[in-house]
Order: sequence, then structure tokens, then C-alpha cells
Amino acid sequence: MRITTRAISLTISVMVIIGAILILSRQDWGLLSLEIIVIALCFFYWVCEKNSFSAKYLSVLAALSSIAAVSRIPFAIIPGVQPATFLVISTGLIFGPQAGFLVGSTAAVLSNFFLGQGPWTPWQMFAWGMAGSTAGLLKIICPKIGRTGIVFFSFFWGYLFGWIMNIWSWTAFISPLNINSFFTVNIASFWFDTFHALGNAFFCLIFNNSLAKILKHFQRKLEISEIIEEA
Repeated sequence: MRITTRAISLTISVMVIIGAILILSRQDWGLLSLEIIVIALCFFYWVCEKNSFSAKYLSVLAALSSIAAVSRIPFAIIPGVQPATFLVISTGLIFGPQAGFLVGSTAAVLSNFFLGQGPWTPWQMFAWGMAGSTAGLLKIICPKIGRTGIVFFSFFWGYLFGWIMNIWSWTAFISPLNINSFFTVNIASFWFDTFHALGNAFFCLIFNNSLAKILKHFQRKLEISEIIEEA
């Protein structure tokens, strides 16, 4: 379902008003940070909507989102290790920034129907969406990037994902909010983030080449299909 500009504008307006009330009344920084993330998500979805993806293209992205979401579930017992980040990054590298964001954000909300929804879900949507989006931008900036560069990029996103999620826990549960408490939160999640980073690198080393070939195959088929439809 596409998000209309009017709906996004209304959502942002309402949330800005709520945020202002919260700041003036009881300074609920956790809820305010959640509001900011939802606004950012609405903006990115609005940008993606303007691209007018074809039905076939959206079907492929929906399938990739489902695969990434399901891939989290068997690895839930292993702290930080799951192939979802790698799959999202691979999607961004092949299909571009907007597709990467859509797959990443959708995979987060879908997988949480099994693993648990909560105020952390929009943060995960944003973090995985940005992982896919920045991967697409990386491919545009460095079109000849090799597997080594992709491995390092995936490894780095293991930590960056954790730092983004730590902002939520920091603003929601920690007091006082200062640089020392933020560093403490990041130190506490260091090993979890390290497992995430190592898992990303492992999946990238083992599966990057084969997955890239599969995704490129679907990309070419979509391009040919669009050319035929336009003819």
C-alpha cells in the first residue's frame, strides 16, 4: 500500500504536536526519539513512493523482505548473529538505495511478528533500512567495489546497527542523558554488536558471490520485462 503525501503530512504534524507537548510537560525523550524515527521512516517511504515501482518489481522486493524476515527466526537463540543484515545489504547493492531501504524496513516489521513487536520496531526498521540504503549508495559511489570492500562494509554495519538501536534504549531507559551514559550503553552492547558484525562478515564471505548472481539475474529479468511492457 502506498503512503500518500497527505497521510504523511498529517502523521508528521500530529507527531510534532505530541512531541512538543511531551517535551514541555515531562520530557519523555524516549518517546520523542521514537517520534523522530517514525517521521524519518515516513519521509523515506514518501521518497520511495515517488519512484513508482512496477508491480513485478514490488513483488520481488516483497519476496526478498520475507526471506530476510524469516532468516532471523532460526538464529534468534544466537546473540546478534543472523543473515538478515547481509541480505538487506545485498539487496541494496544490486537493486539500489530505495529498494534496500524498503526491504530492510519491511523485513524488520515482518520478522517482529514472530519475535515480538514493540517500540524498538521502528528503530529496527530505520536501522535495517539505512543498511540497505547506504549499501545502494556505496555501489553508486564505488561501482567496482569487490567482495573485500563489501565484507568490511557489512562488518561495520554490525556495529552501526547496534549504535542506532542503543540510541533508543539510551533515551528510553537511561538517566541522566549525557555522553558518559551513552558510552556506557554502547560498551554494554559491545559483544552483542561484535557477534552481529562477525556474523555479517561470515555470511558475506560465504554467500556474497552466489547471492549476487541470483539477484542480478532477477534484476535483468525485471529490466527486460519493463522494456517489453514499454514497447
